[in-house]
Amino acid sequence: MTSITLHNTKTRKKEALVPIKPGEVSMYVCGPTVYDRAHIGNARPVIVFDTLFRLLRHVYGADRVSYVRNFTDVDDKINARAAETGQSIREITDGTIALYLEDMDAVGALHPTHMPRATEYIQPMVDMTADLIEKGHAYEAEGHVLFAVESYADYGKFSGRSLDDMIAGSRVEVAPYKRNPMDFVLWKPSDADTPGWASPWGKGRPGWHIECSAMAHELLGESFDIHGGGNDLMFPHHENEIAQSKCAGHDFANIWMHNEMLQVEGKKMSKSLGNFFTVRDLLDQGVPGEVIRFVMLSTHYRKPMDWTEKKAKEAKQTLETWTLLTKDVEPSENLDAEFVSALANDLNTAGAISEMHKMKTEMRFADLKAAVSFLALTYQLDSIAEEVFDWIVDGLDVEPKIKKLILEMSEARVAKNYAKSDSIRDAFNAANLSVQFDADGGVTYKREEGFDPSKLEGLI
Repeated sequence: MTSITLHNTKTRKKEALVPIKPGEVSMYVCGPTVYDRAHIGNARPVIVFDTLFRLLRHVYGADRVSYVRNFTDVDDKINARAAETGQSIREITDGTIALYLEDMDAVGALHPTHMPRATEYIQPMVDMTADLIEKGHAYEAEGHVLFAVESYADYGKFSGRSLDDMIAGSRVEVAPYKRNPMDFVLWKPSDADTPGWASPWGKGRPGWHIECSAMAHELLGESFDIHGGGNDLMFPHHENEIAQSKCAGHDFANIWMHNEMLQVEGKKMSKSLGNFFTVRDLLDQGVPGEVIRFVMLSTHYRKPMDWTEKKAKEAKQTLETWTLLTKDVEPSENLDAEFVSALANDLNTAGAISEMHKMKTEMRFADLKAAVSFLALTYQLDSIAEEVFDWIVDGLDVEPKIKKLILEMSEARVAKNYAKSDSIRDAFNAANLSVQFDADGGVTYKREEGFDPSKLEGLI
């Protein structure tokens, strides 16, 4: 069995993946808050962990991998969007989830094994919160329940933050009822216009962090193998997940993986800079989903990724070439060993793509087609690219050589070197290639049935 090594954020080093349950792998990845379209940066973790999902399924078997990616469908941003639009919260979240899945389908992402909505797991969140109060790790204050960070000695160890950094990065308004500025909300009260559920502390709704801890526990158990997400979630979200889960008595995740952030043309994506766009914006501009995916996979997930028009153009050209070369080829039954080895080495997708370029150079088109399919990069050619395929023979583009022969034939005619002109003409006929010169000096050519460029070998 292929050995997979992954960089563990928790230990700051690469580790062999040793499943908790032998032969089975479990993975949880933080999903979107569903109030708006997914922007291009949101697509990166989806594509990264979809690729890991595919690798795990390849190594362990499709039915031996459990992948959970949640939807946060209770949030103040959703409430604000409902107030702005006049839509109900359920209408907004249902519609946004559908659009999200449509966009992620377009970039080739498989659906995870489970896609829980936070609102479907309110009771487990209430139960975990009550348990934390009972164990002395949380307290009630003015209708809120807060986690007491001082009760967890390792708080801050995961993200490696200093006390000042954690206070500054907590992103939570410091309220007078908090015992410590870093204490975070597990449960908060809801008014008549805000979604809420019954609890021992009154009508309310969960805080953000408790959602993932409760859903991961319900779907994957006391402990699981991999927890993933963008590195912007390391603090406070993942730090808080670990604290509350550990204090609730759960071992939680063994390996933590974080992808780096995305830039656009070398700059941070921002609406104020005019470089902010969604996945749907790109798709509507005619950028195929496979091109988006290829660009994302061309950079290792732990490195910052720069989206540029140049990269998108080059990705399209590469995918067209690969498709042309493999169009009438049956894929290999087994994936190339070096290709799999690159992926198994901390999900080195850039290395895997390098192996695919090597397959193309070495004319191992069956291996290339299998790898293209595995990475969900199968590309639909447009009509122009289809015409190019007419001149790909045994993996080689013969059209430039044909054009060279036509030029030589034309020059021979002008020079009245009819022996050379006739020999090229006869070779074209033998190869079933029709060539017509018009009165203005133009030329048209096309391959006929039975086209055989080997008949031109003596001249090319």
